[in-house]
This record gives sequence, C-alpha cells and structure tokens, in this order.
Amino acid sequence: MTPWLTVVMPVHNGAAHLGATLASAAAERPEGVEFRLYNSAPDGGAARAVADHFRDRLDIVWTEALHLKPWTAKTNLGVDEARAPFATMLHQDDLWRPGHLAALSAAVAAMAAQPRAAMSIGPSRFAGPAGEDLGPWDLPFAPGRHPGVDVAHTLLVQNSVAILAPVFRPETWRAVGGLDDDLWYTADWDLWLKLAEAGDVLVRPAATTAFRIHGGSLTMTGSRDAAAFRAQHDVVLARHMPGLMPLPSGLARRARAGVAINCALAEAANGQPLRLLAAVGALAALGPVDAARFLRESRLIDRLRPRLRLKAKGDFG
Repeated sequence: MTPWLTVVMPVHNGAAHLGATLASAAAERPEGVEFRLYNSAPDGGAARAVADHFRDRLDIVWTEALHLKPWTAKTNLGVDEARAPFATMLHQDDLWRPGHLAALSAAVAAMAAQPRAAMSIGPSRFAGPAGEDLGPWDLPFAPGRHPGVDVAHTLLVQNSVAILAPVFRPETWRAVGGLDDDLWYTADWDLWLKLAEAGDVLVRPAATTAFRIHGGSLTMTGSRDAAAFRAQHDVVLARHMPGLMPLPSGLARRARAGVAINCALAEAANGQPLRLLAAVGALAALGPVDAARFLRESRLIDRLRPRLRLKAKGDFG
C-alpha cells in the first residue's frame, strides 16, 4: 500500500533520545505513514536497535548512510526516496504531541485541495532534555491561508518554524533545491523561505509538536564558532532579500538586527555574558515601534524563556 505521508528522520548517535521520539509517534497510531530513518554514525547498531523495537507499531525503513554525515544530505535523500505524495521531518530528539497525526492528516487534505499551497506549518512547544514541557513556540502568523511572499517577509526577520512542523510535497522540495548542505545551522530557515517563495502557506492553529532543547543539540553546539555562525545567517539574508523586494518599511533593518541579536546571544551563551549588552543595544536601536514589531516577528521571548530556565537549573548537559 502506498503511504499517504513520509516522515524523514536523519539519525546520528541518536540512541539516547530516539526511543522517546519514536514512542511519541507510535502513540498516535500512524497507519499509512512511512518513517524513513537514515543513520550516519558507526554506533555499533545502538540506534537501529532502538528503532527495531518499534517495527510492530511503525512502518520503519532503515538506511545505513555512513557516507552522509550532514543532516541536510540525509534529509534530502529521504525526501528523494519518499513514497508518499506528502512529507514532513522529524529529528531524533524531537517529539510528536497528542493530536499531531490528526493535524498532519488535515494538513495533507488542505494542501491537496489547494494546489498553490507550498507548505503547511503550525506552532510548536519547547521540550527540555527529559521531554518536559518548557512553553510555547508560537508563530507570528494567524491560522489560515497566507500568500507566500507575506510569510517570507516575516521569516526574513527570524526563523520561527520548528523543523518538525511543516508538511510539503516532495516535488516542491526538489523544485526549490531542498536543503543546502553548506548551511549546517540555517538550512531549514533557507528552505522555509524557498518554499514560501514558491507558493501559499497554510497555517495550522494548534501546537502538536515539541522541539527539544539540550546541550548536545545543533542549536547549542553549532553556535560556538562565532564567525561561522554569523556567516550562516548572512548567507540567508543575501540569498533571499533581493528576490523579495520591495520590502515592507523597516523590515530590512529588523532582519539585520535579528542576525546581530542572534549572534550576540549565542556568544553570551558561550561564555561572553557582556555580549548581552550588544543584543539589547541592537534591539533598542530599532526604536520602540520597530522593536515591538521585531519581538512579535521573531518570537524572541518564546525562544529565550526555555533556554534561560534550563540555564538557571544547570540543565544543558
């Protein structure tokens, strides 16, 4: 039977969290959904043993891909090999929440009825190292259908889309070039912009996914090289800003402020606390009106709150 949805899962040293991730999906009883896992770590079969435990509840296709280290390359391969007409992503440490299968089914039905829709997205939640709920990661978009260019304008300021939330057509993914292997940190941001530029975006109302924060995640480890981290952001703005002209008033300033604030916060998190002053200064320099717009577009408070809670607990290990 041809599946109606493909879930692509890049795996690398994933045994620690993979069980909880697959259990969260299995709890939804996802009939007609294939889970394509691509493992790039020579871990002695540890991650595969975890996945094998769920074969009676999930349609798992396991691929050893030791030659594909970047998560982007594994994901691109998974989308290329997807058997379903629609696909989504699930990383080894993230979680489905109750109701996500129904949300995915509704998203697929809505996209099938609206051929111009390039993707469906929804809000998410943050989860801690043990899977504990750490609060909302909301979208700066109202539920419903949005012109892709409007979504792309707002996404220029900040990537506010959790990586496991979107649903898309594999052929649209391929048409826009998929994930860029050179963008080890901002590849998803770049992809959402490309998909938004390709068609309308459907926004779901409910948060039915959880993005896990922990000390070993790429969002933590990838920010330790300040210059490379900055370059990852600059590439995305340079790539997408010209094609989205004319920009709404103040948006270019807010987008550049977003890069400056992200970089300053990353440096502060990596042992340079005085860089917090640079983040505050970049926000204040926008002025009260644009600063308020920036906070709404970037969901900065949503993103900072759970990290500060974990930092205060010393729980980033």
